[in-house]
Amino acid sequence: MAMPSDVGIIDTMIGFPASDFSQYDFIRKQLKDDSTEFEFPVEYMFKNVPKELYGSDNPISVTLHEMDRFGVEVGVIGVGDEVSRQALQDHPDRFVGSGWVDPNRGMKGIRAMVRQYEEYGVRAFTAFNAGYNPQVGLDEALMYPIYAKCVELDVPIFSCVGVPGPRFPMWPQHVERLDQIMYDFPELVFVTRHGCEPWEDLAVKLMLKWPNLYYSTSAFAPKHYPEAVIDYANSRGADKVIYAGYFPMGLSLERIMTDMQNLPLRDEVWPKFLRGNAAKLLRIGASS
Repeated sequence: MAMPSDVGIIDTMIGFPASDFSQYDFIRKQLKDDSTEFEFPVEYMFKNVPKELYGSDNPISVTLHEMDRFGVEVGVIGVGDEVSRQALQDHPDRFVGSGWVDPNRGMKGIRAMVRQYEEYGVRAFTAFNAGYNPQVGLDEALMYPIYAKCVELDVPIFSCVGVPGPRFPMWPQHVERLDQIMYDFPELVFVTRHGCEPWEDLAVKLMLKWPNLYYSTSAFAPKHYPEAVIDYANSRGADKVIYAGYFPMGLSLERIMTDMQNLPLRDEVWPKFLRGNAAKLLRIGASS
């Protein structure tokens, strides 16, 4: 049950230390309490955010150094900024692009999805429904063209599900909303992000029900992974649970991988969790 050291890990949520914390301005605009003053809008939830890495002259080298230290072979990154696009260009063997979606932009948003797919070769898209302004429920009509386009492009969507960390309403991300989505789009590959809490038991039940529904462990240190998800991975869900980190947004890779040593996964589950499941969904080969 020990974590193997010979698996080239795929981290399905990683990034680069920015020059400052302005990347969170879109969240601050919706906040109404003193959390607007935090450098990191969900700082109340995390200890030891690796702020010391922010402001580097070469953020790509910082992330690559951390990846090499801890056996992360491939990282899934956004494509919304110049640094990320440079990383994709310079290190196509180390990074895979994930595009962004905005249901409030209508057809402009759908065309933006196509551009990201064609220009950057994105292999997934990312949604943050509680973070849209105005907010949009996971199963609302505005999301359906996005899901249809993901099916057409044959790429998964990674979406935050469960109570959001920023202090704004949670209603868009209730786990039960997934049921209608998977019913209406049986071909859609949907990967949840950020825990599904406090409805992780329901998330497991829905993964049992829907073949194309998956769970990724983003934004959680391994010692805080929900017990229901670990139990599921060790039984019928070995092919459904995917590793995702949160470096450098809220966690260091050192914290994640130190905790990981104590994660009680079965020997046969580890390679799937750390690499195999993500490799299958994102079409990442043995030597990406």
